[in-house]
Amino acid sequence: MKRIIFDILLKFRKMKKLLFLLAVFFVHNTVLAQEKIAKITFKSETIDYGTIEVNSDGIRVFEFTNTGDAPLVITEVNSSCGCTIPKKPEAPILPGKTGEIQVKYNTALVGPIRKAITVKSNADTPTKILTIKGMVKKIE
Repeated sequence: MKRIIFDILLKFRKMKKLLFLLAVFFVHNTVLAQEKIAKITFKSETIDYGTIEVNSDGIRVFEFTNTGDAPLVITEVNSSCGCTIPKKPEAPILPGKTGEIQVKYNTALVGPIRKAITVKSNADTPTKILTIKGMVKKIE
């Protein structure tokens, strides 16, 4: 009889350890699943200037939405050359809200436009590459 009780207690202890491990696993995964993440979704990742006249308006805007569930913070925006000046939003973009990155290209430069703009943020994809393209011509 003592042996049966001992076996039952031993199985109970093993079951208790198993239940404890399962509970820890469940709590850990639940906490991870609740982590909120920002997500940046651009309306378009390329802006085509088309053919534009020299010294015309070189300002264009990349529109985006924070489709995540945490505030989106754009930390840095750089261009591939000094002929393109990007401007980032200063305030965080709340979930569901929209924002824009303004890009000014120097249209005094005649020739093809093909530049990359690198956007760094706290989004699930922390680095995004945007593109501007087109052609600047003297139109007479």
